[in-house]
Amino acid sequence: MIKITMIVLALLVAAQTQDMKKKQYVTQLATPHVSVAGAKTMPVQLRFSIEPEMHINSNHPKTENLIPTKLVLDLPTDLSVVKTTYPPGKDFSFAFDPNEKLNVYSGEFPITLQVRPAHGASAGTFKVHGELQDQACNDRACFPPKKLPVEFEVTVLKPKPQPRRR
Repeated sequence: MIKITMIVLALLVAAQTQDMKKKQYVTQLATPHVSVAGAKTMPVQLRFSIEPEMHINSNHPKTENLIPTKLVLDLPTDLSVVKTTYPPGKDFSFAFDPNEKLNVYSGEFPITLQVRPAHGASAGTFKVHGELQDQACNDRACFPPKKLPVEFEVTVLKPKPQPRRR
């Protein structure tokens, strides 16, 4: 009877560990549709939400052994990102090391991209895919790094014709 109880307990712990490995602690919030014309640059603000009681390292953690949050995009050939802006993190200390402050994101945070159509880009709507790489932690432990699928759309409009000079 004790053997069966131990086996059942071991299976429950293993199942819970697998669930924690699969669980995403960060989600992408709705991204407004963006339209851009000609060679103009347009901001795209991606917003993310972190579960309560959790945090992730900022894009610039204070120590090199911490995994930074990073957005990696697979862009269509008709678009380019000319700048990616991460918000500053907030410095927090945690019970496991109250003397060291970690630079983290919690709650909601944005990542802003400056998107520009390529020269000669076709008009149309382009879907951009990518992933947010992060490592979620609570005040007791950090979990394995995750890759959250990210996507948004950008519509490239035909540039307005320039008036002819006489």
